[in-house]
Parts: sequence; structure tokens; C-alpha cells
Amino acid sequence: MSTILQVENLARSYGEKNLFENISFVLSQSQKVALIARNGAGKTSLLNIIAGLEPCDAGTVNLFCRDSFEYLKQEPDLDPANTVFEEVYSHSNDIQKTILNYEHVIKGENKEEIQRAIEQMDAIQGWEYETRVKQILTQLKLPDLDQRIGELSGGQRKRVALAKVFITEPAFLILDEPTNHLDVEMIEWMEEYLSKTSITLLMVTHDRYFLDRVCDEVLEMGNAAVYKYKGNYSYFIEKQAERIGNQNKEVERAQNLMRTEQEWMRRMPKARTTKAKARIDSFYELQEKASAKIYEERLNMNIEGARMGNKILEINDVSFKWGELAILKGFTYTFKRREKVGIVGKNGSGKSTFLDIITGRIRPQKGHIQTGETIQYGYYKQQGLLFNEDTKVIDVVKEIAEVVKIGNGDTISAAAFLNYFMFPYPSHFQSVYKLSGGERRRLYLVTVLMQSPNFLILDEPTNDLDILTLNVLEEYLATFNGCVVVVTHDRYFLDKIVDHLFVFEGDGIIKDFPGNYTQYKVWSDELKRKELLQKKMTVRLSESQKPVVQVSNKLSFKEKRELEQLEKEIAMLETEKLEIESDLQSGSLNPEALTLRSERWAAIIPEIELKTDRWMELSDRDI
Repeated sequence: MSTILQVENLARSYGEKNLFENISFVLSQSQKVALIARNGAGKTSLLNIIAGLEPCDAGTVNLFCRDSFEYLKQEPDLDPANTVFEEVYSHSNDIQKTILNYEHVIKGENKEEIQRAIEQMDAIQGWEYETRVKQILTQLKLPDLDQRIGELSGGQRKRVALAKVFITEPAFLILDEPTNHLDVEMIEWMEEYLSKTSITLLMVTHDRYFLDRVCDEVLEMGNAAVYKYKGNYSYFIEKQAERIGNQNKEVERAQNLMRTEQEWMRRMPKARTTKAKARIDSFYELQEKASAKIYEERLNMNIEGARMGNKILEINDVSFKWGELAILKGFTYTFKRREKVGIVGKNGSGKSTFLDIITGRIRPQKGHIQTGETIQYGYYKQQGLLFNEDTKVIDVVKEIAEVVKIGNGDTISAAAFLNYFMFPYPSHFQSVYKLSGGERRRLYLVTVLMQSPNFLILDEPTNDLDILTLNVLEEYLATFNGCVVVVTHDRYFLDKIVDHLFVFEGDGIIKDFPGNYTQYKVWSDELKRKELLQKKMTVRLSESQKPVVQVSNKLSFKEKRELEQLEKEIAMLETEKLEIESDLQSGSLNPEALTLRSERWAAIIPEIELKTDRWMELSDRDI
């Protein structure tokens, strides 16, 4: 397979902080690679350097598909004045310009302009491209295409940005935290889409199920270097543990040998022979190896929470609306000790509002909430704590407490507590403005836990935290003696932590499901399958009883053209798929041809599914 990206001896530092050095790796066509590192290790800087947005201190980057390359940043660059449609078609290639012109002209009544636009679409074969765009827009459930970008929520903006990069079908795509601000339904669709395409992918994400199901190689950044693992996230976890164990053994051996060499250095005669000088040089090399930091710092978050009485939190017949949008309708629930509840639902269904209601930040319009006298909330919010940029890290936590009570009744200093959270002592006197976004979120988490809460409320805690921090947060929550309510789209996090789910189904309805997310997904998929089967049976019965077919809303001229084009394209793709399958089974292909035909087959499958979904949507209306 051809090489897409070649990185050689790359280095980058900020002031005295060395992010990475001598990093080298290669990405080949169709590879899907995950980049994993703790916050502040330079993941985003590495992506920016590859994309040509940031300089490096040393090394080279060769991107062999610069003309077919897209980069989705954590915070997408979108023009707030554009409509959704204008933003999606804002690339400067001729096809998109022609389609954008056609879409504008078709809204008018100038027949000559419409005819010219149709002829231009025919000339560049723009119908197929436009159809594929509509399929992606449909799957991403984008809002009104005439709505301004500036009016959209964070999740809607992220979906627009995804549509913008997906419709170009780049040879190489970089994704920096693509799952942030997306609900689970969108994440699962994107997971399915990317796993089936032949696109070359380099991504940074904390979503471990996403990593496991999409990527086939992991690059781990740590200690200013990079380690490669040929496999998905589960394979990475297994091999990383082996590497850490081997590294620790090497350091221990070096430390044991150092004791012998130190004794020799003390007794060494003043005469410096060539052999003695060589041994001295070796001593200093050994000293550096023996003093190497043993990898895998662990966070000890077994903090002593405030005492909890018998009465915790009682929600009685609570209702709340934002205008016409119902968030709660007569919701009643009584929390019990050590209960861990996950909250899931589509973006905009009111999950964060619910958290504000139970903590008293918003008053319910009906019903009442009773909170136990001993309850002390720890509220980790999406927006986070607004730090004074010039404040030093140590002063941020000392404003909360000088010491922290830990689980065995002892206390530790605020500085030691910071050190547990991977803020080494030299960094304590660093100003907040020097921290990365992920490091700020980790510092915010420290400030919440330092207050010894007995009722933790976590609103999207997995956004912007590295996987190491998430692993340890999960370990802490598993042994936490208080109550936990967590809103997150991270399915892995939910599966490890929660006892049951509050599922926001819309229109103020909340279902209490007794299980974790994977169990809920299995139950939900089976329920949908049964409902679909029942719907088909009802339709068939109705059709057999009614001789006259009712007419639904008719398709526009443009949609009829799209439907006709889809029928042709699906038939052609199905034919091509059968031909490829016949070739693959013939046993007559050479290795190179076999690889090319296999890649084309893998690319056809999602294309057929996308086109079929759009065809079904249009044909249901064309009755």
C-alpha cells in the first residue's frame, strides 16, 4: 500500500517544556491510527504540525496527499454568518461551487438560470455528488440547512463540521476529539461510517469504544517519545502493560548496578587510563538510565467524603419546561446510598438542566425537591471553573484547602494532592495560562474532589480528559461511598460506573433503566426491531384492507431527479460488488490486484448503505 504520511525525527518544545523529540512514524493508505497521550503531552501540537498550522523545532513531515486532506479540529473553524448549507459547501472546488449555485438558483423562478444550472450539473456529473452530500446530511441529522451557524449549539456545529469533511471523501483525515459534543446516536453512526470506509485516518479521542472499533494501530506519546502498537485499543492496553513492566525491570537493574559502580567511582585511583575513562563514561550513561522515572503514575483519589445521613435526595412530581420544550413531566425519584446513575439522551433533551434542577440552581415549575441536611454536592460542570490566568497552580487549590482528608483518616498537603494528579512539584508554581486545555480540566477535577463531597454530579467529565485520568477516575468512582450522577456520551465510562440509567426519551419523559449502557443498547435495539416488525405488519394489513392508496407529500423536481439517480447508482454498485466478489473468489488475482479489489469492496459497502437509506427516505414519500 502507498505511503500517505511520513514523519521523521520530529521535535517540539514550549520554553523549557519538551513536548516530544525524534518522533518518527509512517501512515499507509487505509490505515486507521489512534494517537494516545496524557494531557499536555503535545497531541494537538503534533496534529497541527502535520497539518502545516504550526512549526516544528526539528524534523520533517511529508504529506503525500495534500490536495486530498482534511483536518477536523477540536473547535471547528466555521463562519457564524454562513447558513448550514453554505458552510457545508464552502470548499472551493468546482463541483461544490456548481452545486451551491444550483441550490441558490432552484429557489427562484428564472427558468433560464435554472436550465443553465441543470446543464452545468450535468456537465460535471454533480448529481451523484449532491446525492452523496444529502445522504450524509440526513445521517448526521443536521438542523434546517438555512439556519445560521452562529445560532447552532455545540453539538450541531460539530455535526456541520463533520459533514464538511466527510463529503469531500479525503484520502487522509485527521480528527481531534471528534466525539466531543455529540450524542451517543451520532457517535455510533460515525463509528460505523469510519470503520467501513477506506479513508486513511489519524485521530485523537478519549472514547475507548470508538478507538476499539475503528482503529487498527495505536501511537502512544510519552516521555517525549512515541511507542507503536499494531492493533486496536484492547490490544494496546495489553501490550502497554508489558512494555511498562519491562521498562520498570530495566530501571531496577540499572539501579542495582549503579550501587556497584558508585563504589568503584569512590575507590577509583587518580590515574585515568583509557579503560578507566571509558568506564566513567559508561557510569554516567548508567546513572541517567537508573534515575529514569518509572512509568505509569497512578492517581490516588480515595478521598474522604463528608458524612451522609439517611435522607439523601427526594424528587417529588417535578415538572419543568423551557418555553414549549418539556424537560421533566411529573418526575419522582428517591436516591439511595452509594447509588450511581448515568444520564443519557439526545443533545437538547435537558440533561444539564436536570442537574441544575436537582442542585437547586434552577427552581422546578411544579413539584418539589428535598435534600438531606448532610448532603454536600461536588458539581463538575461542562463549562468548568474560570481560573485567573495569572494564578499559580498551587494557589488555585490552596484557595479551597491547605490539606485534604484521605480515606484512612490522614491528611495530605494540597501540594501532595496535586502531585497525585500528575501535576509534579516543579509545575505547581506555573501560571494557569501555561496549562493545556486538558490540564485545566484535570485541575478543575482536583478542585471539585478536594471539597470532600458525598454527592458527586459530573456533567460530561470525559470531554478533554486523557484516558489515564479517566481510568483512575473510574477506579475512584467504583469505590466512592457517596452518590454519583453522571451525564456523559462515553459508553465505556458508563459501562464501568453506573448501576442504572435515566434515559431522556424526549418530551419530558425519563425512563429508569436497570443496567449499564451496553445492556440498555441491546434492550433498545431489540425493542426497535419488534416495533419495526409490528409497523410493517400493520402497514400490510392496512394495505390489504384499503383499495385506495393515500398520497403523501410529493417530491420536488430536484428530489425526483435525485431518486432516479439513486436507483441507477445503487444498481451499478450492486453489480460492481458482485463482480468484485466473483473476482475475489476466483483465486486468479495477484497480491496487488487482490489488495486493490478488497479495498474497493470495503468502500462500496458503506456507499450502498448510504444511498439505500436516502432512497428509502425519498421513496417513502413518493407514493
